[in-house]
Amino acid sequence: MLRSNDLIWSRLVRQYLRGDEPVTTDLMAWNADGTRLPYRMHSEYMRRLLLGNDLAEGRFHVEGRPIALTDIRAPIFAVGTVRDHVAPWKSVYKIHLLSDTAVTFVLAEHGHNTGIIAGPDNPKTHFRLTEREADARYTDPDTWIATAPLRSGSWWPAWTDWLIRRSSSKRPAPPTFGEPERGYPPLGPAPGRYVLEP
Repeated sequence: MLRSNDLIWSRLVRQYLRGDEPVTTDLMAWNADGTRLPYRMHSEYMRRLLLGNDLAEGRFHVEGRPIALTDIRAPIFAVGTVRDHVAPWKSVYKIHLLSDTAVTFVLAEHGHNTGIIAGPDNPKTHFRLTEREADARYTDPDTWIATAPLRSGSWWPAWTDWLIRRSSSKRPAPPTFGEPERGYPPLGPAPGRYVLEP
């Protein structure tokens, strides 16, 4: 029920009570494509990771063993958005306190969905980005936002550059579709027929 006036009631009034047709935008179409998570995964994600904060507090178990974010040795690229109603950016910024590895932190403009999917063809957006080495001192979020330079454009190209700097030049061949030899011919080209369904 987060932001219920914006996300639930206003839509019900417009569509159900007044009978207005919904305005379809790229963002609304993307958002309507539900993430079909298995029940157990969804339940653990919602209850243990979001509500219980078990991963951040060392209570999340994998194969019977507790894991901690300090166990991660690979560099982290973390993204927060300025007006996120699900994961406020200062909560995302806490990754600096919870990990011992290098952290690249991005604060994108907009909210929970728009800030993330503002792709590289969106010149009207902005973001802030800093990279902290594993042994660097902590900077609090208020100081960080006051000193991190504002950049024009989408954060996606910065993410691509970050990935390229940390990736090898080896590119495996993409997997084939279907398994015709086992009786499973490809149903069609990616991304699939379901994206064309109303």
